[in-house]
Amino acid sequence: MTRIQSIHWKEFEKFLLKIGCVFKREKGDHRIYWKKGMKRPIVIPRDTSLPAFIVSNNLKSLNISREEYLKIIKKL
Repeated sequence: MTRIQSIHWKEFEKFLLKIGCVFKREKGDHRIYWKKGMKRPIVIPRDTSLPAFIVSNNLKSLNISREEYLKIIKKL
């Protein structure tokens, strides 16, 4: 079982756009994405790399499993 690793924010943005999220706005150094049917937006800081806990928390909000995430990231 592979762990979720830290990832560059631009790579995570590609993942979000691939699964149907839409960039809504940017406030300071945080980018906000939205997907229809979600209760809350996905917020990612525009740092060099996102820690694994931010990725995991956003996957919970998106209701996407770790395996599905890793499969999609591998294809990008």
